[in-house]
Amino acid sequence: MKLRLILGSAALAGAVAIVQGGLVAQAPPQAPPQAPPQAQAPAPPQTAQQAALADLTGYWVSVVDMDWRFRMMTPPKGDYAQVPMNAAARRIADQFNPALYGGANYQTSGIVDCRAYGAAGLMHMPTRLHITWDSPDVLKIETDWGQQTRLLHFTAGQPYRDMEQALRNGEVGGSHGPASMQGYSVAAWEQPYRRNASFFQRNTVGRGGGLGQNRAAEALAGGNLAVVTTDLAPGWLRRNGAPYSSRTRLIEHYMTFQDPTGKDWFDVTTEVIDPEYLNTPFYTTADFQKEPDGSKWAPHPCKMVQ
Repeated sequence: MKLRLILGSAALAGAVAIVQGGLVAQAPPQAPPQAPPQAQAPAPPQTAQQAALADLTGYWVSVVDMDWRFRMMTPPKGDYAQVPMNAAARRIADQFNPALYGGANYQTSGIVDCRAYGAAGLMHMPTRLHITWDSPDVLKIETDWGQQTRLLHFTAGQPYRDMEQALRNGEVGGSHGPASMQGYSVAAWEQPYRRNASFFQRNTVGRGGGLGQNRAAEALAGGNLAVVTTDLAPGWLRRNGAPYSSRTRLIEHYMTFQDPTGKDWFDVTTEVIDPEYLNTPFYTTADFQKEPDGSKWAPHPCKMVQ
């Protein structure tokens, strides 16, 4: 009887040990599987307004600090200095008739033919500008003198571009519709590299200078706005009749800066390419200073001459 009790107790102890051992060896319970994280939808591309490298909006006044005699008054008939016109262009320009613009006082009468306010000459005229965003991808430039409006169209979803490369590739510079005084302008923000700067802003770099010798490490601060305009109606480069043709292509670069007093400015350099009337491209530059408001805005129409 005693032996049976001992054996029973031993069996019970063994069973308890087996159960305990099983509990120890059992793997901990697994957490329920979680669903994989959902991929985030890609952010929509920036508009040109959101991606702007500079703020050109507001009221601006032209500060005529060069080419005064060509810009602040009508040059004398036959004075086409600095314009690389060919013989065909001179024949047209020599038809300019001072009697239509004030007679003996035509140089200072303030009567200016609307053809002088076409896009190829507009930014070189003494005028005020009002620049606004007409839509998130269209920048609008209005002038008080001449009462012109330009629309600069950015490619949707592509606010940044190397405009020079785009021209080489044929991505810009084509026709977009009928000709007009302001034509059709394609715009882009160019990243701040010297290779993207305009003719006047390029510096000689490396052994040979020019486009092939530039490096990203030599970036300029800020960047600029590049614009290519085509579909232009014939117009004037100077208010005394120096012509450009409908085959003209206009390339512009706008760059903002501050002077030592903290005033805001922008500089615009233009390159006019006209295989019909110009022997070589015609380059100009103009500076505009920002004004606090539009209180000095003074619309002044140009003269339409048939």
